[in-house]
Amino acid sequence: MSVSNTRSGASFLALACVGFIASSATAYAAENEPTPGNDGPDAQDRSAQDREQIVVTGARTELQGPKATATLQNTPRSVIVLPKDVIDQTGSTTLADALRTVPGITFGAAEGGNPVGDRPFIRGFDSQGSTFVDGVRDTAAQARDTFAIEQVQVVRGSDSTLGGRGSAGGSINIITKTPQATNFVRASGSVGTADYKHASLDVNQYLGGTVGVRVAAMWHDQDFAGRDAIWQRRWGVAPSVTIGLGTDTRLTASYYYLETHELPDSGIPYLYTVGNAPGTGEIYSEPAMGDVKTIAGVTGHVDRSNFYGLKSRDFRDAYTHQATLRVEHDFGGVTLRNSSRYSYNEQNYIYTQPDDQQGNVYGTNAAATATSGGLVWRRNNTRYGYAEALTNQTDLFGSFETGSIKHSFATGVEISWEKARRGTYVTASGSGITPRCTPAALARFYCTSLFNPNPNDPWVNYNSDTGTTVVPVVKGGPTTEIQNDAHTLSAYAFDSITLTPSLILNLGGRFDRFTSKLTPAIPAGNQAFSLERTDNIFNWQAGLVFKPTRNTSLYASYATAATPPNSLLGEGQEANALPTTNTNANLALLDSLKVEKTRSYEIGAKAGLFDDQLSLTLAAFQTDTDNARATGEDNTVQFIGKRRIRGIEFSFNGNVTKWLNVFGGYTHLDPKIVDGGFTALTAAAVVVGGVTVQPAKTLLVPSVNTGRQATQTAKDSFTLWANVTPTKGLSIGGGAFYMSRVFGGYGDNRSFTQNAAGVTTFTPATKVLVRTVPEYWRFDARIGYTINEHFDVSVNVQNLTDKVYFPQAYTAHYASIAPGRSAFATLGIKF
Repeated sequence: MSVSNTRSGASFLALACVGFIASSATAYAAENEPTPGNDGPDAQDRSAQDREQIVVTGARTELQGPKATATLQNTPRSVIVLPKDVIDQTGSTTLADALRTVPGITFGAAEGGNPVGDRPFIRGFDSQGSTFVDGVRDTAAQARDTFAIEQVQVVRGSDSTLGGRGSAGGSINIITKTPQATNFVRASGSVGTADYKHASLDVNQYLGGTVGVRVAAMWHDQDFAGRDAIWQRRWGVAPSVTIGLGTDTRLTASYYYLETHELPDSGIPYLYTVGNAPGTGEIYSEPAMGDVKTIAGVTGHVDRSNFYGLKSRDFRDAYTHQATLRVEHDFGGVTLRNSSRYSYNEQNYIYTQPDDQQGNVYGTNAAATATSGGLVWRRNNTRYGYAEALTNQTDLFGSFETGSIKHSFATGVEISWEKARRGTYVTASGSGITPRCTPAALARFYCTSLFNPNPNDPWVNYNSDTGTTVVPVVKGGPTTEIQNDAHTLSAYAFDSITLTPSLILNLGGRFDRFTSKLTPAIPAGNQAFSLERTDNIFNWQAGLVFKPTRNTSLYASYATAATPPNSLLGEGQEANALPTTNTNANLALLDSLKVEKTRSYEIGAKAGLFDDQLSLTLAAFQTDTDNARATGEDNTVQFIGKRRIRGIEFSFNGNVTKWLNVFGGYTHLDPKIVDGGFTALTAAAVVVGGVTVQPAKTLLVPSVNTGRQATQTAKDSFTLWANVTPTKGLSIGGGAFYMSRVFGGYGDNRSFTQNAAGVTTFTPATKVLVRTVPEYWRFDARIGYTINEHFDVSVNVQNLTDKVYFPQAYTAHYASIAPGRSAFATLGIKF
C-alpha cells in the first residue's frame, strides 16, 4: 500500500526526462543530415506504418487503416475522431477525461472488477471490453492515461465485424505515438490547485538510415479539488523504434508502461432504499448531498468533500505492461502487415462503497434492524489479480479494379490467448453484523457518520467482525482465486466498392471462434474443476453511400454484434458470466447459455464545408438487443431479455473560420429495456404453534426494469470545445458539457403472503424506487499564449462554476462525485 517506491521511481523518471531533453535538443541542433519529411515538429510520416490511425491534418480528416477501407466521409457509419489538439487543450490527462468531450458517451460506476477504471457506455452499451489500442483488443480493467495517445477513434453502432466479440454499442480505438521521419522535442510542466503537478515528454529522433526512435513519458501527482483525502500518483513511459521509415518494409517495436497508486474515491451514498423511502408512487433516490433529514427527524449537512473511505485501509495499485511488434511490407498497391502484442495488467485494491442498501443513511423503522439514520456502512470491495493477453493479427489490404468498378479491400486473421486470475483480500468490515451500524460496528469504524465522516479513523483489521485479535490484511490464497482463460480464432474481410463516382457499397464479415474456460475457487475438501464452452460467431455489416457532391454523402447501413458468455473474463460487470460452481443446475446452464445479439440500423449524412475544413455528421439509428440473460417465469435462467436504443446524433469537428476551431456535438437517445424478464418474490413460510404448516413459496412477477430507461445512459448529451485565436500567439478556449439525468437501477415493494391453507395473496407495489443522479452542465475555460516557436504558456480552469455533479450512477449503494473547480498553469517547450 506504500507509494514511496512510486515517488522515487517518478523522481528517477523526471531526472531522466531532463537529461533526454537536453541531449536531444543538442543532437537536434547539430543534426546536418537531411531527413525525409522533416517539415517541422508536427510533420507526419504517411507511410503504411501509420495506417491504423485516422490522421488529422489541419481540419481535414482522413480515415486510414487496414480495416477502414474508405475515407471518413465515405464510411457508412457514425465515427468520431478525437484529435490530440483537443485532448491537450482540454487538459485531459486520462482517457476518461478525454472521452467526456465526445457526445453520447456516459460512464458507469461498478462494484467489483473495475470500480474506478474506464467503463464508457456508447449508445447505451458498456464498451469496456470493446476498447482497442492500435486495433488490438485491450480488455483488462484499467484506467488509461493520455501521454502516449495520438488520437482516439470512436466507432458508434454494432461493431463486432470490425473488432470481434462485444462492441454492441460501438468501439474505441486508441492510436498511440510512433516514430516519425523528423526530429522534435516536446515537453510540458503543469502546476495547479489541489496540489496538481504534471510533467510530460515526447521526443522523436530520426537517426538516419530509415531509423526513427520516439519516447513519450509522463509523471503525475495530484489531490482532487473539493474532495477530502483523495489523491493519485502515476507515471509512465512509452519508447518505440521503427526501422525502414519511408521504405517498402518497416519494423516497429514499442513498449508501454503505466504505474498508478491512489486512494480511490468512494463517492456519495444514495439516500433511500425501497424499504424506507417515504411516500408512494415513483420516488427518486439521489445521492445524499446538501441538507439531509433522517427518518428520526435529525437534520444535517452533507458536504461535497465528505469521503467515507479509510486512509488506513483503502488503496489501489495498478501496473500495465504492453509490448508490440509490427512488421509490414508494401507490394505496390497492397500491404501485408503482422502485429504481435503481449500485455500484462495487474490491479490490487480495497475500495469503500458507502452504505449497503440496508437503510443506514436515511434510517428505518423495521423492528429487527431499526436505525435512526445518519450513518454509512463502509462496505469494502477488494481484489487482487492480473490479466494477460497474447495476440497476433495479420492483415492484407490495398486496392484493385475490376473494369470500371474500384475495390478497396482488407482481409485478415487474428489469434489470441487471454488469462485473468483474481482473488480477494481477507478483511473484517462488519458484513456479518446485523444491523450493520451497531455501537460495536461504530467503535471499530466499520460505520461512520453521514454528516461528518473521518477518513483518518484508526481502523485496524481483526480476525473476524467480532474477534479481538489484530491481524494483517492478507491475500486470500491460491485456493480462493478464480481464473478465466480464453482463446480466440478470427477471420475477417471488408470491401469498399466504388460502383460509380457517386455510389459506394461497403461490405464486411467476420467469423470468431471464442472458447472460454472458468476455474472457480476450490471449496474446502473439494477437487478443482473447470467449466468451458465454445461459441462460433458470425457478424456482418453492409452500407450504401450516395454522394450528391464531392464533399457530401448520404448513407444507410446495417451491422451486427455478438457478445458471448464470459466475454469480459471477469474483468468487469458481466451479466452473462460462466457459472462458478459445478452443481447439476449450473452444468445444465453452461450448455444452455446463449450469445447476446445486437443489430444496428443507421441512416445519416456527412458534409465537408469550407474546403473540407469543417466536418459535419448527422445520424439516426436504432439498436436492438436479443438473448439478454434474465430470470424466466419458471425461475430459471433464460435468454429473453431485450433492449432497444433509438437516437439521433449530430457532431462537428474542424475550422469554422481561420480563427475558430470547434469540436463536439449533440446526442439524443431513447434507451429502453423492452423485456427485463422476471423477479422472484418469496411468500414467507407459515408457522403455527412452532410447526411449519406451509413452507416458503417462490413466485414470479415481471421485472420492475421492463419498459424503463436503460441504466447508465443519458437521454440527452451535448459537448462543445471551441478554440479562438483572435491575434497571433493568443488562443482562448472554452468548453460546455451537458448530461441529462442518468439512472442507476430500479426497485419496488411488491410482495406475496400466504395463509395456513397455502393460498397466496399478491400485494401490488405502492412505490417504485429509482436510483438516479440529476442532470448537469459543466463549463471549462483555457487561455494560452505562444511566446515564440519554442515556448508557450497556458492556464486551464476546469468546472468553472464549481458545479456539484455526479458523472457515474451505480446500480445501488452510491454515485461517483466529480471534483470541484480547479486550475493549473502549463509551460510548453518545443524544439
